[in-house]
Amino acid sequence: MLTYTIRRLILAIPTLLFISLIIFLLLELAPGDPMAQVPLTVPPEVKQQMREALGLGEPTHIRFGKWMWQFLVVEPMHFVDGMLGTGFVEGESRVISWQTRSPVMDIVAQRMPQTLWVVAMSYVVGILIAMPIGIYSAYRQYSVFDQVGTFVTMVGYSVPPFFSGVLVIVIFAVQLGWLPSIYDTTLVVVDWATFKKQFMQMVLPVMVLALQTTAQISRFMRASMLDNLHQDYVRTARAKGLSEWSVVMVHVLRNSMIPVVTVIALGVPYIFGGAIITEQIFKVNGLGQLLITSIQANDLPMVQTVTFMLAVLIVLFNIIADILYGVLDPRIRYD
Repeated sequence: MLTYTIRRLILAIPTLLFISLIIFLLLELAPGDPMAQVPLTVPPEVKQQMREALGLGEPTHIRFGKWMWQFLVVEPMHFVDGMLGTGFVEGESRVISWQTRSPVMDIVAQRMPQTLWVVAMSYVVGILIAMPIGIYSAYRQYSVFDQVGTFVTMVGYSVPPFFSGVLVIVIFAVQLGWLPSIYDTTLVVVDWATFKKQFMQMVLPVMVLALQTTAQISRFMRASMLDNLHQDYVRTARAKGLSEWSVVMVHVLRNSMIPVVTVIALGVPYIFGGAIITEQIFKVNGLGQLLITSIQANDLPMVQTVTFMLAVLIVLFNIIADILYGVLDPRIRYD
């Protein structure tokens, strides 16, 4: 397993390099000029000097090489310097945002906690709700619970976040007045009152993101459980006198989790994609809103960095899903 993991991590390097090249070239070909927002009163020669200061006067391959060096070498070493007090990359230029003229990773580090609070919590809540629903729906196939669960999850999976987000705001914030519709990112939890306020403002965005997670995972869980409940080993376990709880929750559940692991692992990067829309709706000052504002401002270094980070998540969780296969199913061996 260790050899397989190392091999997969090594193979991930050229994959990520190719993805980074595609991202860079697509953004290079995209319409838009970072100088478009400069006032018309600025002389053309000054605009040209500004473009050269941003590195836009250099060839494409040079700028791509610089961006990769800064992102893969300078930024990690800058983090090490901050942690250990060393000076390995002292004087080296970092990835700079065209919009704010500050290091991109510093802005990402400021926005990341807000996104993780909402995204991580919504994913955990979605999984905790989806697993029991999928298991019980399969065990009680065609029951009232199964029929209602199927209907609710299909509706939840079909409704996009921009619609469900506005809907819950209208119901719970405007009509009922129970929950706030705007996420206060400046709130600091220091006591019970601020914790309660933080919890209340997280309910709506977490609800919207968890809805699709619950719908997707519960359907996969149900289908996988149904596929295993009728296998020969289940009948053998029951014939040996094992309790129904042991048969379903130990033997069947473990085998059923193998395909579901893929959905759960690969769903982590995509929940960040859903957070882009949700953060715009609830005014969460996180990575999703940062990506939208950077696109609008033609801030290519910021867009490249955030997009590439999402690509890293996808590749990483692909590897994690493959490793978990071997953990859940002893029959799977990676030689």
